[in-house]
Amino acid sequence: MKKISILGCGWLGLPLAKKLIERGNSVNGSTTSESKLSILKDAGINPFLVALESGSVSETINDFLTESEILIIDIPPKLRGNNADSSDSSRKVFVEKIQTLIPFIEKSAIKKVLFVSSTSVYGDQNNLITEETNPNPETESGKQLLLAEVILQKNQGFETTILRFGGLIGQDRHPVKFLAGKENLENPDAPINLIHQNDCINIIEEIILQSKWNEVFNAVAPFHPSRSAYYTQKAKDHNLVLPKFSSEKSNIQKIISSEKIENILKHQFKLDEY
Repeated sequence: MKKISILGCGWLGLPLAKKLIERGNSVNGSTTSESKLSILKDAGINPFLVALESGSVSETINDFLTESEILIIDIPPKLRGNNADSSDSSRKVFVEKIQTLIPFIEKSAIKKVLFVSSTSVYGDQNNLITEETNPNPETESGKQLLLAEVILQKNQGFETTILRFGGLIGQDRHPVKFLAGKENLENPDAPINLIHQNDCINIIEEIILQSKWNEVFNAVAPFHPSRSAYYTQKAKDHNLVLPKFSSEKSNIQKIISSEKIENILKHQFKLDEY
Protein backbone atom coordinates (compact mmCIF):
# COMPACT_ATOMS: atom_id res chain seq x y z
CA MET A 1 0.00 0.00 0.00
CA LYS A 2 1.22 3.48 -0.86
CA LYS A 3 0.13 6.76 0.65
CA ILE A 4 -0.60 9.26 -2.12
CA SER A 5 -1.63 12.91 -2.06
CA ILE A 6 -3.62 14.31 -5.00
CA LEU A 7 -3.59 18.08 -5.29
CA GLY A 8 -6.78 18.79 -7.18
CA CYS A 9 -9.61 16.26 -6.92
CA GLY A 10 -11.60 17.53 -9.87
CA TRP A 11 -12.74 15.95 -13.14
CA LEU A 12 -9.70 13.69 -13.28
CA GLY A 13 -8.38 13.74 -9.73
CA LEU A 14 -11.55 12.45 -8.05
CA PRO A 15 -12.03 9.26 -10.14
CA LEU A 16 -8.26 8.73 -10.04
CA ALA A 17 -8.35 8.83 -6.23
CA LYS A 18 -11.22 6.33 -6.19
CA LYS A 19 -9.28 3.95 -8.45
CA LEU A 20 -6.13 4.19 -6.33
CA ILE A 21 -8.14 3.47 -3.19
CA GLU A 22 -9.71 0.44 -4.88
CA ARG A 23 -6.15 -0.80 -5.45
CA GLY A 24 -5.47 -0.65 -1.71
CA ASN A 25 -3.74 2.73 -1.47
CA SER A 26 -4.42 5.50 1.04
CA VAL A 27 -5.23 8.82 -0.61
CA ASN A 28 -5.23 12.39 0.66
CA GLY A 29 -7.25 14.58 -1.67
CA SER A 30 -7.52 18.34 -1.88
CA THR A 31 -10.29 20.65 -3.01
CA THR A 32 -10.79 24.40 -2.94
CA SER A 33 -14.53 23.99 -2.30
CA GLU A 34 -15.70 23.37 1.25
CA SER A 35 -18.93 21.83 -0.05
CA LYS A 36 -16.91 19.14 -1.83
CA LEU A 37 -15.18 17.88 1.32
CA SER A 38 -18.07 15.51 2.08
CA ILE A 39 -17.94 14.10 -1.47
CA LEU A 40 -14.27 13.26 -1.02
CA LYS A 41 -14.87 11.74 2.40
CA ASP A 42 -17.75 9.60 1.13
CA ALA A 43 -15.41 8.26 -1.58
CA GLY A 44 -12.93 7.07 1.06
CA ILE A 45 -10.52 9.95 0.44
CA ASN A 46 -8.91 11.82 3.33
CA PRO A 47 -10.28 15.31 2.47
CA PHE A 48 -8.36 18.56 2.76
CA LEU A 49 -9.33 22.12 1.94
CA VAL A 50 -6.23 23.50 0.23
CA ALA A 51 -6.09 26.89 -1.48
CA LEU A 52 -2.83 27.42 -3.34
CA GLU A 53 -2.15 31.03 -4.28
CA SER A 54 0.79 33.03 -5.54
CA GLY A 55 2.94 33.38 -2.41
CA SER A 56 0.58 31.67 0.02
CA VAL A 57 -1.02 28.32 0.74
CA SER A 58 -3.50 27.03 3.31
CA GLU A 59 -2.13 25.88 6.66
CA THR A 60 -3.63 22.47 5.87
CA ILE A 61 -0.88 21.84 3.29
CA ASN A 62 1.46 20.15 5.79
CA ASP A 63 -1.22 17.71 6.96
CA PHE A 64 -2.22 17.12 3.33
CA LEU A 65 1.33 16.07 2.46
CA THR A 66 2.20 14.32 5.71
CA GLU A 67 3.50 10.74 5.42
CA SER A 68 2.66 10.60 1.70
CA GLU A 69 5.45 9.35 -0.56
CA ILE A 70 3.84 10.41 -3.85
CA LEU A 71 2.27 13.72 -4.82
CA ILE A 72 0.09 14.07 -7.93
CA ILE A 73 -0.34 17.69 -9.02
CA ASP A 74 -3.47 18.06 -11.14
CA ILE A 75 -4.43 21.72 -11.07
CA PRO A 76 -5.10 23.63 -14.32
CA PRO A 77 -3.47 26.99 -15.08
CA LYS A 78 -6.97 28.36 -15.90
CA LEU A 79 -5.59 30.64 -18.58
CA ARG A 80 -6.91 31.22 -22.08
CA GLY A 81 -5.30 32.58 -25.22
CA ASN A 82 -2.02 34.45 -25.38
CA ASN A 83 -2.93 37.09 -22.79
CA ALA A 84 -0.75 39.55 -24.67
CA ASP A 85 -2.29 42.50 -22.85
CA SER A 86 -2.00 41.09 -19.35
CA SER A 87 0.68 42.16 -16.94
CA ASP A 88 3.76 40.06 -16.20
CA SER A 89 2.49 39.44 -12.66
CA SER A 90 -0.85 38.02 -13.83
CA ARG A 91 0.86 35.83 -16.42
CA LYS A 92 3.11 34.26 -13.80
CA VAL A 93 0.41 33.30 -11.30
CA PHE A 94 0.39 29.56 -12.06
CA VAL A 95 4.19 29.27 -12.01
CA GLU A 96 4.28 31.17 -8.72
CA LYS A 97 1.76 28.75 -7.25
CA ILE A 98 4.10 25.86 -8.05
CA GLN A 99 7.05 27.79 -6.61
CA THR A 100 5.05 28.42 -3.45
CA LEU A 101 4.27 24.71 -3.13
CA ILE A 102 7.83 23.40 -3.57
CA PRO A 103 9.24 24.25 -0.10
CA PHE A 104 6.37 22.34 1.51
CA ILE A 105 7.11 19.32 -0.70
CA GLU A 106 10.79 19.52 0.22
CA LYS A 107 10.15 19.36 3.97
CA SER A 108 7.57 16.57 3.65
CA ALA A 109 8.05 12.85 3.08
CA ILE A 110 7.24 13.26 -0.63
CA LYS A 111 9.93 11.71 -2.82
CA LYS A 112 7.99 11.30 -6.08
CA VAL A 113 5.95 13.94 -7.93
CA LEU A 114 3.69 13.35 -10.92
CA PHE A 115 2.81 16.60 -12.69
CA VAL A 116 -0.20 16.57 -15.00
CA SER A 117 0.69 18.80 -17.95
CA SER A 118 -0.57 19.18 -21.52
CA THR A 119 0.59 18.68 -25.10
CA SER A 120 -0.14 22.41 -25.50
CA VAL A 121 3.52 22.89 -24.53
CA TYR A 122 4.42 21.85 -28.09
CA GLY A 123 2.34 24.55 -29.77
CA ASP A 124 1.02 24.03 -33.32
CA GLN A 125 3.94 22.27 -34.95
CA ASN A 126 3.47 20.51 -38.29
CA ASN A 127 5.26 17.39 -37.18
CA LEU A 128 5.03 14.03 -35.54
CA ILE A 129 5.54 15.05 -31.92
CA THR A 130 7.52 12.82 -29.56
CA GLU A 131 8.99 13.46 -26.12
CA GLU A 132 12.21 14.45 -27.90
CA THR A 133 10.48 17.31 -29.75
CA ASN A 134 11.43 20.73 -28.41
CA PRO A 135 8.41 22.39 -26.78
CA ASN A 136 7.25 25.63 -28.39
CA PRO A 137 4.15 26.80 -26.51
CA GLU A 138 2.05 29.55 -28.05
CA THR A 139 -0.71 29.98 -25.46
CA GLU A 140 -0.12 31.48 -22.04
CA SER A 141 -1.38 28.25 -20.48
CA GLY A 142 1.17 26.21 -22.42
CA LYS A 143 3.97 28.61 -21.51
CA GLN A 144 3.22 28.42 -17.79
CA LEU A 145 2.87 24.65 -17.83
CA LEU A 146 6.29 24.34 -19.45
CA LEU A 147 7.87 26.67 -16.89
CA ALA A 148 6.26 24.67 -14.08
CA GLU A 149 7.59 21.43 -15.62
CA VAL A 150 11.14 22.80 -15.66
CA ILE A 151 10.97 24.08 -12.08
CA LEU A 152 9.78 20.71 -10.77
CA GLN A 153 12.22 18.63 -12.82
CA LYS A 154 15.22 20.70 -11.73
CA ASN A 155 14.50 20.21 -8.04
CA GLN A 156 16.86 17.71 -6.46
CA GLY A 157 14.66 17.07 -3.43
CA PHE A 158 12.30 14.73 -5.26
CA GLU A 159 11.88 12.91 -8.58
CA THR A 160 9.35 14.30 -11.04
CA THR A 161 7.57 12.65 -13.94
CA ILE A 162 5.79 14.90 -16.41
CA LEU A 163 2.62 13.56 -18.05
CA ARG A 164 1.45 15.58 -21.05
CA PHE A 165 -2.16 14.78 -21.90
CA GLY A 166 -3.84 15.60 -25.20
CA GLY A 167 -7.43 16.82 -25.36
CA LEU A 168 -9.37 15.30 -22.48
CA ILE A 169 -12.62 13.47 -23.15
CA GLY A 170 -14.94 11.29 -21.09
CA GLN A 171 -18.57 10.25 -20.78
CA ASP A 172 -19.54 13.71 -19.50
CA ARG A 173 -16.97 15.68 -21.46
CA HIS A 174 -16.58 15.84 -25.22
CA PRO A 175 -15.60 18.78 -27.47
CA VAL A 176 -18.27 17.86 -30.03
CA LYS A 177 -20.86 19.34 -27.64
CA PHE A 178 -19.19 22.75 -28.05
CA LEU A 179 -18.57 22.37 -31.79
CA ALA A 180 -22.07 21.18 -32.71
CA GLY A 181 -23.82 23.65 -34.99
CA LYS A 182 -20.77 25.89 -35.28
CA GLU A 183 -19.76 27.10 -38.74
CA ASN A 184 -16.54 28.08 -40.48
CA LEU A 185 -14.45 25.91 -38.16
CA GLU A 186 -10.76 25.80 -38.96
CA ASN A 187 -8.37 22.89 -39.48
CA PRO A 188 -10.83 20.40 -41.04
CA ASP A 189 -8.04 18.04 -42.13
CA ALA A 190 -5.97 18.35 -38.98
CA PRO A 191 -5.66 15.08 -36.99
CA ILE A 192 -7.26 14.81 -33.57
CA ASN A 193 -5.10 14.24 -30.49
CA LEU A 194 -7.42 13.10 -27.71
CA ILE A 195 -7.25 10.93 -24.61
CA HIS A 196 -10.09 9.40 -22.62
CA GLN A 197 -10.41 9.85 -18.87
CA ASN A 198 -10.12 6.09 -18.32
CA ASP A 199 -6.82 5.94 -20.19
CA CYS A 200 -5.56 8.92 -18.17
CA ILE A 201 -6.31 7.13 -14.91
CA ASN A 202 -4.79 3.83 -16.03
CA ILE A 203 -1.60 5.51 -17.27
CA ILE A 204 -1.10 7.32 -13.95
CA GLU A 205 -1.65 4.05 -12.11
CA GLU A 206 0.90 2.32 -14.36
CA ILE A 207 3.51 5.02 -13.74
CA ILE A 208 3.11 4.53 -9.99
CA LEU A 209 3.10 0.72 -10.12
CA GLN A 210 6.14 0.58 -12.39
CA SER A 211 7.99 3.41 -10.59
CA LYS A 212 8.66 5.35 -13.78
CA TRP A 213 10.06 8.56 -12.35
CA ASN A 214 12.22 11.31 -13.85
CA GLU A 215 10.41 10.73 -17.13
CA VAL A 216 8.37 12.74 -19.63
CA PHE A 217 5.43 11.00 -21.29
CA ASN A 218 3.04 12.14 -24.01
CA ALA A 219 -0.39 10.60 -23.55
CA VAL A 220 -2.65 10.69 -26.62
CA ALA A 221 -4.62 7.80 -28.08
CA PRO A 222 -3.06 6.39 -31.29
CA PHE A 223 -6.21 7.34 -33.18
CA HIS A 224 -5.92 10.38 -35.44
CA PRO A 225 -8.79 10.83 -37.93
CA SER A 226 -9.32 14.34 -39.29
CA ARG A 227 -11.23 16.87 -37.21
CA SER A 228 -14.00 17.14 -39.77
CA ALA A 229 -14.49 13.39 -40.10
CA TYR A 230 -14.32 12.69 -36.37
CA TYR A 231 -16.53 15.51 -35.08
CA THR A 232 -19.08 15.10 -37.84
CA GLN A 233 -19.48 11.44 -36.93
CA LYS A 234 -19.62 12.20 -33.20
CA ALA A 235 -22.31 14.81 -33.80
CA LYS A 236 -24.35 12.18 -35.65
CA ASP A 237 -23.79 9.68 -32.82
CA HIS A 238 -25.10 12.20 -30.27
CA ASN A 239 -27.94 13.52 -32.47
CA LEU A 240 -26.39 16.99 -32.52
CA VAL A 241 -26.37 19.62 -35.24
CA LEU A 242 -23.42 18.89 -37.53
CA PRO A 243 -20.45 21.25 -37.29
CA LYS A 244 -19.34 22.91 -40.51
CA PHE A 245 -15.66 23.24 -41.37
CA SER A 246 -14.01 25.65 -43.77
CA SER A 247 -11.52 24.23 -46.23
CA GLU A 248 -10.03 27.71 -46.53
CA LYS A 249 -8.81 27.62 -42.95
CA SER A 250 -5.28 26.41 -42.13
CA ASN A 251 -4.60 22.76 -41.42
CA ILE A 252 -2.04 21.95 -38.75
CA GLN A 253 -0.75 18.42 -39.30
CA LYS A 254 0.27 17.82 -35.70
CA ILE A 255 0.23 14.22 -34.46
CA ILE A 256 1.25 13.43 -30.89
CA SER A 257 3.00 10.07 -30.60
CA SER A 258 2.34 7.85 -27.59
CA GLU A 259 4.86 5.18 -28.60
CA LYS A 260 6.93 5.79 -25.47
CA ILE A 261 3.98 5.04 -23.21
CA GLU A 262 3.05 1.99 -25.24
CA ASN A 263 6.63 0.68 -25.28
CA ILE A 264 7.76 1.51 -21.74
CA LEU A 265 4.53 1.23 -19.75
CA LYS A 266 3.01 -1.38 -22.09
CA HIS A 267 -0.18 0.64 -21.95
CA GLN A 268 -2.97 -0.45 -24.27
CA PHE A 269 -5.39 2.32 -25.17
CA LYS A 270 -9.12 1.53 -25.11
CA LEU A 271 -9.84 2.81 -28.60
CA ASP A 272 -13.46 1.67 -28.51
CA GLU A 273 -14.13 4.54 -26.06
CA TYR A 274 -13.16 7.13 -28.64
